[in-house]
Amino acid sequence: MAKQTTGEKFSFADTTPKPQPQKPLPEQLLLNFLQKWRQPTITSKQLYQYAPRSIRSDRENAIKLAGILEQYGWLNRIPTRQRNWRQWQIVRKEPVIYPKVAG
Repeated sequence: MAKQTTGEKFSFADTTPKPQPQKPLPEQLLLNFLQKWRQPTITSKQLYQYAPRSIRSDRENAIKLAGILEQYGWLNRIPTRQRNWRQWQIVRKEPVIYPKVAG
């Protein structure tokens, strides 16, 4: 014989799943790292060595992310002695509490 329900609702059945916090974009991670960098310039070699792990895992990815920040005006390319070297000047905009990649 089937159980009959009286239309009761339980509180645990009405809960909705909590939204998971989203991970920041890699460009945003690099920008946050650059704002803490103490020197006025950074080279591609320093990006490979000191940037957050998700950025330095791939050299081409690090260069691509630096190019994105260059487009938004957070980095300025500096001419170097050799064509395969890359160096940027970090643009520090004041006052910036939580800098965003999108202008």
